[in-house]
Amino acid sequence: MKITLFTTNQTRHNYFINLLSNIATELNVIQESRERSIKTIHGHYPATEIMKGYFEKVLEAQKKLFGDSEFIKKKNTNLLSIKFGEINKCSLQSISKFLKSDIFIIFGSSYIKDELVDFLIKKSAINIHMGVSPYYRGSDCNFWALYDNNPHLVGSTIHLLSKGLDSGPILYHAMSNIKADPFEYTMSTVK
Repeated sequence: MKITLFTTNQTRHNYFINLLSNIATELNVIQESRERSIKTIHGHYPATEIMKGYFEKVLEAQKKLFGDSEFIKKKNTNLLSIKFGEINKCSLQSISKFLKSDIFIIFGSSYIKDELVDFLIKKSAINIHMGVSPYYRGSDCNFWALYDNNPHLVGSTIHLLSKGLDSGPILYHAMSNIKADPFEYTMSTVK
């Protein structure tokens, strides 16, 4: 089975790449690279001190749960590395080699739109969203769920990709048992 994954270079995403490479006959990865420091939140807006502290602890919890997962390239894996946020600058023709798969998964990439989202919707692409839709959509959802004192809404949603932000038909909510450490709790819902 051929799989194409749209993702980033964070530890949890590399862990997932390595898992998929064990089951795919061919794994095509379009990986957006972003800084692993907390100067801004995903390159979108300046991080407040509260958010910096939160995400520094998330990175620590991520390392604890996923180890030092670096992407380990195997023979069955093709990789295209691009800057975070530049996925929509890629024409379908320029990434055509990566679009010949049976299954398409989005996990942690920037917002996909235009001709690429149309293609992926036709292919019934699956999005793994770190947040419980429809309550929390977009980025940093588990942060906002905890900030809003809604720990019962920390989790992830697996849904079909749609043109709306994390609004496709929901297939599954992945939840974890609440843990004393909120950072390990949010990362355990990822795992």
